[in-house]
Amino acid sequence: MKADRLLSILLLLQTRGRVPAGELAARLEVSTRTVHRDIESLSAAGVPVYAERGRHGGIALLPGFRTDVTGMTTDEARALFILAAQGAHTALGLDEALGSALRKVMAALPAPHRPAAELAGSRILVDPDKWMSGPRPAVDLDELQTAVFTDRRLRLRYRHSGETRLRTYTVDPYGLVAKAGTWYLVADRRGRPQLFRADRVASAALTDAPVRRREGVELAAVWQQLRRQVEDRPAEVRVTARIRRDRLDLAVRILGGALTGPPRTGDGAESPDGESPGDGWAVIELAYPVLGAVRQLLQFGDSLEVLDPPAARRVVAEAAAALTAVYAADAPSA
Repeated sequence: MKADRLLSILLLLQTRGRVPAGELAARLEVSTRTVHRDIESLSAAGVPVYAERGRHGGIALLPGFRTDVTGMTTDEARALFILAAQGAHTALGLDEALGSALRKVMAALPAPHRPAAELAGSRILVDPDKWMSGPRPAVDLDELQTAVFTDRRLRLRYRHSGETRLRTYTVDPYGLVAKAGTWYLVADRRGRPQLFRADRVASAALTDAPVRRREGVELAAVWQQLRRQVEDRPAEVRVTARIRRDRLDLAVRILGGALTGPPRTGDGAESPDGESPGDGWAVIELAYPVLGAVRQLLQFGDSLEVLDPPAARRVVAEAAAALTAVYAADAPSA
């Protein structure tokens, strides 16, 4: 709607100052001609907006002009108060600030929208933790977010997964990302993007040097690049297994990241002894980065059988035998 677009332009100019018409058009997904028509409409309505030509020109408001925006819709008000349930503000130490901000927003809302906003805050709860994920290690984000907001380089002492010794890096932060309850620092190291899990940062120290980000590169773009690298990482081992159907839902929840497709039921695979999966079984396909990772499947006991490849069957069988030997050593003799 045009009214929403005019309000969006007004908010962007209030928060950004001078903005090129092309950037406004891209953000609002309209043409620059439409933006200029909208600017004329704002000016006709008494908003002191003007355009400057030239290389560093753009559209801006007269200095000192502000307006109170109370024209929120019910859905917009509800969205703000659901935001309070996301949990990210807790890790950033912004609980008190968020509560204060929401009280101010509530006071500014049109009276008809206040009940919807209050109801959203009490009826929607977002818990970012997975089931049975166990307690999360304490994460100190103070130095990380200080570096992000002050555009300073960081010196990290960091432990990679599977390693015990700490490594030292000097990095150029783009920002922080919370994914599924886990915080990551997105940064360049020697000009190349890299992810650092916040709970593996042993220490972080600000340097006096300003951050050196690649020109024109923003956090969202770097995050998408790194995310694709993780998700598209080629798997070294492809595994076919069969699992009892009454354990299938649990397996999908636990093995979700390793599954390469939906489970198959009925015909489609046989165990080494020629037995068909049958009505009581489902066939699943998995991918692992290394062969040893298939030991994860031991947790399903005799409810899951690895069918292929033979090397994966051997790894699981050897691990099961070693586990049996551990417990057999403690068993009383007959």
